[in-house]
Formats: sequence, structure tokens, C-alpha cells
Amino acid sequence: MDIRFACLVVTIAVLMAAGVVARIGSFTRITQIAVTALLIPLFYKYHRRIYVIIRTLPRDIKFLYRYLNADKETKRFVKNNTTVMEIFSERVKLYPNKPCFILEERTWTNAEINEYSNRIANTFIKHGYVKGDAVALMMTNRPEFIATWLGLGKIGVITALINTNLRLQLLSHCLTVAKVKGVIYAAEFSSAIDEINDSIEGIKKYKEGAGLNDAQQGTENLDKLMSEASSENPVVENEPGYRDNLLYIYTSGTTGLPKAVLMPNSRYLLVTMATYHMLGLRDGDIMYNPIPLYHMAGGLVGTGCALVKGIPSVLRTKFSVSHYWTDCIKYNCTLAQYIGEMCRYLLSAPARPEDSQHPVRLMVGNGMRSHIWQQFVDRFKIEQITEVYGSSEGNANIVNVDNQVGAVGFIPSILPKPLHPVAIIRINPETGEPVRGPNGFCIRAEINEPGMFIGLIKQGNASREFNGYLDEEASRRKVIENVFVKGDKAFLTGDILVQDELGYFYFKDRTGDTYRWKGENVATAEVEGVVSNVAGYRDTTVYGVQVPGMEGRAGMAAIVDPECLLDFKALAEGLDRALPSYARPIFLRIVNELEMTGTFKLKKINLQKEGFDPNKIQDKVYFRSGNKEYVEVTPELYQEIISGSTKL
Repeated sequence: MDIRFACLVVTIAVLMAAGVVARIGSFTRITQIAVTALLIPLFYKYHRRIYVIIRTLPRDIKFLYRYLNADKETKRFVKNNTTVMEIFSERVKLYPNKPCFILEERTWTNAEINEYSNRIANTFIKHGYVKGDAVALMMTNRPEFIATWLGLGKIGVITALINTNLRLQLLSHCLTVAKVKGVIYAAEFSSAIDEINDSIEGIKKYKEGAGLNDAQQGTENLDKLMSEASSENPVVENEPGYRDNLLYIYTSGTTGLPKAVLMPNSRYLLVTMATYHMLGLRDGDIMYNPIPLYHMAGGLVGTGCALVKGIPSVLRTKFSVSHYWTDCIKYNCTLAQYIGEMCRYLLSAPARPEDSQHPVRLMVGNGMRSHIWQQFVDRFKIEQITEVYGSSEGNANIVNVDNQVGAVGFIPSILPKPLHPVAIIRINPETGEPVRGPNGFCIRAEINEPGMFIGLIKQGNASREFNGYLDEEASRRKVIENVFVKGDKAFLTGDILVQDELGYFYFKDRTGDTYRWKGENVATAEVEGVVSNVAGYRDTTVYGVQVPGMEGRAGMAAIVDPECLLDFKALAEGLDRALPSYARPIFLRIVNELEMTGTFKLKKINLQKEGFDPNKIQDKVYFRSGNKEYVEVTPELYQEIISGSTKL
């Protein structure tokens, strides 16, 4: 029955009842009926809103309960000017022998992490480092990594966490942009540091892990220095506080050079409290963390609960498909982290008994593609997938706490929009700039309308502050003013999201990745998911390429297929079933591998620049016109395409 018709029926029934009561003469009953009659139009007008609130109430109550617990602890940290180091020191006193970090066959206790960090702190005090100085750290995933920045943090020195994949110009840039006074690097990265010696003059070098007898001119032997240092708590004159910077974490650099993101103690503790409370973690939980420690997911989410809340973290130097579940079984991990394409890699591996024999009840991360979500849950028997949306520098952070497939988070339906800390606004699809109304303010996107996701800034509120980058100009470019009212500000995420009626948010694409073809906007992230799925979970990246004489950009997909096993006919048929005509890739490029960032984000800038010209590309390129099969692009066919004689 239509709900409006039902309301009409109820209204008539109420009025009839009112007539009966009136004859009886009961004033109280008449008043009750009158109030009810007045409420009926309101119910009629807001019935859908009421329905949404009732339906989402259990979800929202759970969220708000967890949020308030996290907020309560965070406010205590603000009041007491607490740092990560102080909290960990208290844990050491209470639980010195409790496991903190585990790597392979060695378990590091709280006391061992503390002693190592104290040696680091005392070594760098002796070498003249003071609060506000910066030191770079280049090391693989291991407990010493965390203990090193923890020790530097004790004396107020900021640690710049370096991506271990960087070399030459990018590596030199990350050291110089952070204005580091020194760089600590593991012995296996000696050649990477030696290659940039000339460009980092004045930066002191500390080599770790080479042994006490290692000697290299111009380089300090950190092993030897630490063997001579005290393991007692350092004596610090100018102690760091809650709002002082603790780390620099770099953006991925998918476009342009990496930027150093400011990560104060306040931000680290906020992420930790959100992780612990929003995930509903328990005493006895053990986390599995195979994600690089130089990024936010591995370095904050994967370490904070160990240092601050006593949830041991199992580290792995590098993500491995074959060892993921066997590690979780071996170390009895109850929660595990994922990021980017890792879940697709796990799903594409041959089935094994270990797939469902592990004790993992909860997985947390970001980038789980919606088209594999349910398959992943069913195969690996995961009770809870907690997808998180956020960025190292941003304040637009949301979380999916109730297993809604594909959602990256939500906003409680019971909260009115003016209280929402995030929003989706309309943007110009060509420029990516916010669209403003006649009043000069941004326009909120409608339900299910794609738009730019933003985080409203409120300085002094830990969850809504924007700390930005070390580069102040880069920080200014990420902020807009006069968003919904005069004087307010918001952080621009650069991501396109949609929000459904129930308050769930879904990731669509990045503003720079969306392209327009045949009058339609194409979201590359969605097309990548479909192409990868149809192509047997192969690595895939999708982008738009210019074709002379054509408006917009034609879709092109680069697919990893080193053994040339791809069935082009089956691929075309699968894409026809899954995608509208304007979103199907017209060009394919078959590659041996795709360049990725340290967090499994695919880089596509160079691919876009190279286009589909077979005279410039060594890889094989294929073309599809209309509903025909894919054919190899020869120099002759290329000329026909760009001249317009072959239609797209």
C-alpha cells in the first residue's frame, strides 16, 4: 500500500473517532485527538525521514556510543597536554612484560621497546638534537622502526617517515623538503643514500643494522652509538606537548612530488582512539599489520593501539599473499589490516584450507572494491569488514561499522545536516571547482548525486582540525572558505563520493581521474573494478586519452598480462554485460607490470601521456570500435583513427 494513501486513511479514521468522542463529551479525549490530527500532516510530510531514522537507529546508537567513548578519552588528552610517549611510558610501568610488537620469531615487550627508544633519545641528545628538529627514517617494517621515532619523539624531534621505494630525485626531495638535520637508514638502503650524497650535503647520516664494526667515512654507526647510550629515560629540558608535531608522513605522490603531512601527537592519538573504539576492540585482540609503516594506515592505525591501548601488533616486512592467512593462524591474530588491492590479490589466489581456519573476526582498511566485497567475506569467513575513509592530511574521516557492502562510512541519520562534520558539494566536472549558488555559498549535492567530499574545519576540535602540510601554500590550496555560511572553512579531499538515503557514503572516483566521453562522466575507479574482475582479477588501471577531432577522452585500460593469456573475446563480452557503452574501454594496453605507490595505488600519469600510439609504445595496444572485437593497433590503423576515417 502507498504510504501516502495509508496516511490519508489514518487521518479519516482519526477524524471519525474525534466525532464519536465529541458526542461522548470527553474534553481530554478531544484534546488528544486534536493533537493527533495536527501531527498527521507532519507525519505525512516527513514520513520518509522518520522511516530512515527508525531504520538506521541501531547503527547510529552503536556509532554514537563508540564515538562518545573515543571523544571522552581524547578530551582527557587535551586537558592533560598528553603525548604518545607519556601514555606508552605509563603502560611500560604497568605492563613491562606484555607483548607490544611481534616480527617473525621475536616478540618485543613494552619494556624492550622502551629501552630501545631511550637509547635512541639519549644518542640524539648527545649529538645536539633539540625539540623541533627533524630526522628522516628509512627502514623496513620492524619493531625498531617504531621504537626509533618513539625515542626521537621523547626529546621533541620530529621523524620524517621515508618511503623505502624512493630513489634519487624523489628521495632527495623528501629529505630536503622536511629540512631534516639527519637521516637514519637501515644498512640495506646504503646504496640509495650514497646515490644522493651530493644533494644532501649538511644532512648527517646514521646507518643502522650494519654491526658494531662497520665504518664508513661521513656516516655515523648508529649500532655503536646506541651500544654506548643509556637505556634510562632521557632528561629533557623542553618536553613535547599534545599539539607538537610527532611525525611527517608523505603523500603518495601519484601526481607530482610527495608532500610532507604534519602529524602532531593530537592527530596520532585521535586516530588511535578512533581505531580502538570504533572497531570495538577487546583485551586479548592481536592485530596483523603487513602494511608499510611509513604511511598512515600501517604507521598509525597499525601501531597506535599497541603503544596506547596494549593491543599487540604482528608486523611483516612485506605483504605476502601466500603468508597472509598462515601468519594470522600462527600468531592467533583476531583482526587484520588491508589496503588498496591487497584483498583482490588474496581473492585471486588458489583456495586453501587456511582461508577459513584463521581466527580473524574483523578486518580494517580502505580500498575494498564493492564488486569483490561479498565474495571476499564469503570465502574468508570474515565477521566484520570495517572500511575506513580518510587521508593522512585530511579531517574528512568516516567509517563503516555495520558491514554495509561498498560503503566507506556514514553519518548518523538522527543528526541534522548543520551538525554534520562532512558534506558532499557540487563541482564543475570540467575544472573540479566547487559550484556556488546565487548567495555565493557552495551547493550540497542531492541524495545519490556525485560530488566533492569535504571536511568542515573547526580548529580546537581534534576530529575536525586541519593540520595540513609542511608546505603552507600547499595547505592553503586544500582549503575553501565561505562554504555554507560566511567565514566557515572546509578541507577539499579531491574525491568524488555519493551519499544514499540512509546516510552511507560510497567512493566514486578522484576528481583528476574522472573523464568525459560521449557526453557522460566516466569514473575510472568503477571501470577499473569491472575490467579487473572480468579479466580474472588482473592488475588494471583505467584512464582517458585524447583522440584528435573527438570531444572528451576515450577510455583506455592498461591490463597486466605478461604471459598473454587474456581472452579478448570473453573480455569484450563481459564488459558489454557489466558497463554502459560510453564506459567501456575503447583501447587496451597489455603490460608486464604497473607502477604502484607504496600503498598499492596505481600510477597512471605516464600512461595517459603516452596514449595509444604504437610508434611510441613498446607494449601491444588494442582497439575496439562499436561492438566489434579488440584488434591490435598497427601504425596504419593508428593513422586511420587519428584521421577520423575509422570511427570510434
